[in-house]
Amino acid sequence: MSKLLRKPNNQEIAQGVTLVHDVTSENSSLEYVGFKIIDLAPGATYTEELGKQECCIVAVTGKINVSDRDVTYENIGTRKSVFEKQPTDSVYVSNDRIFDVEAVSGARVALCYSPSEKQLPTRLISASENGVEQRGTGNNKRMVHNILPDSDPSANSLLVVEVFTESGNWSSYPPHKHDQDNLPQESFLEETYYHEMNPPQGFVFQRVYTDDRSLDETMTVENGNVVIVPVGYHPVGVPEGYTSYYLNVMAGPKRIWKFHNDPDHEWILKR
Repeated sequence: MSKLLRKPNNQEIAQGVTLVHDVTSENSSLEYVGFKIIDLAPGATYTEELGKQECCIVAVTGKINVSDRDVTYENIGTRKSVFEKQPTDSVYVSNDRIFDVEAVSGARVALCYSPSEKQLPTRLISASENGVEQRGTGNNKRMVHNILPDSDPSANSLLVVEVFTESGNWSSYPPHKHDQDNLPQESFLEETYYHEMNPPQGFVFQRVYTDDRSLDETMTVENGNVVIVPVGYHPVGVPEGYTSYYLNVMAGPKRIWKFHNDPDHEWILKR
């Protein structure tokens, strides 16, 4: 059984609230990244008290209201399916606060966590603020929605991004890693990938491996799965006929994204 691949758990934790995924430092090898997916029925509310963690609340699909008990953002969320390929709304909430997420419609919500000591303002990250970026060439093309990049000072540790990869293409490729605290060349960032596919019966392949192959695992990843990347390179391959979506959460001791390409495959960029 893979320690890196998580399949949906779908545990009802309150009326109308289903906990789909729950990745924590207690049940994984991650220290800096936590991740949940919750499904909310219309009118249902999820409440959480944050200790020394910050949280980015992403309206993956559906419409929600989000409150930290001081400020409320109503009717946020922009899409019924991630494959509409339009950016969505998110809310950043800092440590030592309580937040409520109420479903206006049926909604799937991602909760992205990292340790935090310095309290920052709660902030709506509207869809219009997402930087939309095209990366790669040839069969290495993908589209990126930058929700909480390292250029945005709204968070202490969190980095959050969405990536769309078309049929037959590769993503997070050539293989790269960010597992050494060796700035300015490379930063140490743990990562999670939440995957969806269109059509939903599809799958992708994701490999997580280190230079010395002490970690080397290739996974068949299905719709709704999560992959944990504590260290190592982590490319994704998308089979013909299917489109891939993933939501990345990254965090580490320093909030900067500097990656290192696998030298065996870096030639691909130099063709």
